[in-house]
Amino acid sequence: MVTVREPFAGDRAGLEAALRSDQTFTEEEIAVALELIDAALAGGTDYVLRVAEEQGGVAGYVCYGPTPMTTGTWDLYWVVVDHGARGRGVAGALLRAMEADLRARRATAIRVETSETEGYGAARALYARHEYPEAARFADFYRPGDALIVYYKRL
Repeated sequence: MVTVREPFAGDRAGLEAALRSDQTFTEEEIAVALELIDAALAGGTDYVLRVAEEQGGVAGYVCYGPTPMTTGTWDLYWVVVDHGARGRGVAGALLRAMEADLRARRATAIRVETSETEGYGAARALYARHEYPEAARFADFYRPGDALIVYYKRL
């Protein structure tokens, strides 16, 4: 059973392990993800972190924050599920917890940016299952052949 909860300072190693559990993320992406994790664990208000726990261990996490200079729009930065915990509804539980939190905060929309590469196919499928419509696509954004895909969900 998956439980989504507030993070503890002791979660950092498990969060990093989830990021490194397979080859989905590059070292550059992991460095950025860890910056956001560290900021959230330090009590900063720019990022909200929720941890998925399964059988007493970190199964994944979601990181999101208010979109600067908007009223009610939030960015979903990361949904990460440890390779060993995939296929058991962890990502869906994280998205539902985030959306419930954002509704409680009176958020009006969620924006997500992702890559079109094969490694992000599971993320794109997740967004489709949870009714995040594609709002924009920018060809060759990250590098030739790798578009930026933007999803935008109204709450």
